[in-house]
Amino acid sequence: ETDPHRLVAGGCCLGNRSGLARREMAENEALSRRQKVLTIDTMNANIKKVEYAVRGPIVQRAVQIEKELKEGVKKPFNEVIKANIGDAHAMGQRPVTFFRQVLALCSYPELLDDDKFPEDTKYRAQRILKACGGSSIGAYTASQGIECVRQDVSRYIERRDGGVPCDPDNIYLTTGASDGIVTMLKLLTAGEGRTRTGVMIPIPQYPLYSAAIAELGAVQLNYYLDEDKCWGLDISELQRSLQAASKHCNPRVLCIINPGNPTGQVQSRERIEDVIRFAAKERLFLMADEVYQDNVYAEGCKFYSFKKVLYEMGPEYFNTVELASFHSTSKCYMGECGMRGGYMEVINMDSEVKAQLTKLVSVRLCPPVPGQALMALVTNSPQPGEPSHAQFLKERTATLGDLAQKAKLTEEILNTVPGIRCNPVQGAMYSFPQITLPERAIREAKEKGQAPDMFYCMKLLEETGICLVPGSGFGQKEGTYHFRYVFDSMTLHTESDVSSLNATKASNHKGAPLP
Repeated sequence: ETDPHRLVAGGCCLGNRSGLARREMAENEALSRRQKVLTIDTMNANIKKVEYAVRGPIVQRAVQIEKELKEGVKKPFNEVIKANIGDAHAMGQRPVTFFRQVLALCSYPELLDDDKFPEDTKYRAQRILKACGGSSIGAYTASQGIECVRQDVSRYIERRDGGVPCDPDNIYLTTGASDGIVTMLKLLTAGEGRTRTGVMIPIPQYPLYSAAIAELGAVQLNYYLDEDKCWGLDISELQRSLQAASKHCNPRVLCIINPGNPTGQVQSRERIEDVIRFAAKERLFLMADEVYQDNVYAEGCKFYSFKKVLYEMGPEYFNTVELASFHSTSKCYMGECGMRGGYMEVINMDSEVKAQLTKLVSVRLCPPVPGQALMALVTNSPQPGEPSHAQFLKERTATLGDLAQKAKLTEEILNTVPGIRCNPVQGAMYSFPQITLPERAIREAKEKGQAPDMFYCMKLLEETGICLVPGSGFGQKEGTYHFRYVFDSMTLHTESDVSSLNATKASNHKGAPLP
């Protein structure tokens, strides 16, 4: 028979051994933490300065809420509407048939024998495949991008700009426009202390710029767009920003986003000319973010590329002003965000620097080949007389028309909500309305360590399921509050949607802090 005393004694021994094991594990874990090579203190300090509001705390909370809804947690809404990021296909926009047909053929060439595919899709697929190693888009390409695609981009730019010459050797295919923008900022960032590169960016701005500037250790130089003039750009404000910066850094770069993100304005030709003259006078490298060039809606507004205007200003400018311009497959009517296609064109770049740029892009081998193929299709789309032209034109026109209607509707709807003022949406796919918050709400937000518009947007998310990015994530004038609304989601398209937005501001009876 088993001796109960021995069982108790054995249990004590086991308990002691278990306790010792736990203590040893805790000590080993603490020792491991102390011995880690990479800690929060030893990591790159610039990375800790990086912020990207478009996928910040509110978006992270939105993801949590989605999980809670799936788990059956009761909310005042049934789904989260992500109006925080311009991701057209995620919000229901259908892909362009022609693009997907050619990409399917490139991915699975056996389909080239299928009669269901129009001949113009097969021709383009065969042309792309022929330019790839082993006739496969699974092969690496030249680091600057597939040559025939760069030729397509070059011809597209010449058509867009009314015959302005474009050299394919000045085209670099990129992983979305973001890749090109960061690459150029890497080239331009130099110096230490008062000689550090200063980069002038619009406020409000797309947070890619502030994040890249922080990561690279450059100096962010803000110039403010004029909200009272439909987010207009004033040259005197550029001058103010430049003069203030000259005391502590070396301003070298001027970034323009046209059409604007998050502000949705479209620059006039006259203003672009003024900017070019300013850049020439102050010896600034121009970076033109033109990814929304097809997204122009307002009457009297038209997209002018910086390159076209620069060329038409004559040799004094076209032969001297240094310019990099950027485009993407993610916006306009395409909405192919996940394909990560893009390009940049460099003008008047020093030949030795250009060699360094080519070396720099070679480090990442090449952009995604499906994205390169898609850029070939965007810049060499079906022409009249080709089998796919009618359907392509119908789909393109419908998408841009739908966005134009949503732009107008967004402005009208937001301006019906008390305490919200929205400028006309001239282009892109965003509005950036100003919200008026009471002192009590501002005070409570600050007590919680939050920006007041962050506080508002978080409350909006919790009460309605609408996910927006607060204006503080894009930059704004002191004492003003905004949010960015992505209207390709068209969240606010019914009276109940508007009343729910208003209810978030008018819920005193629920004990909420907003009016």
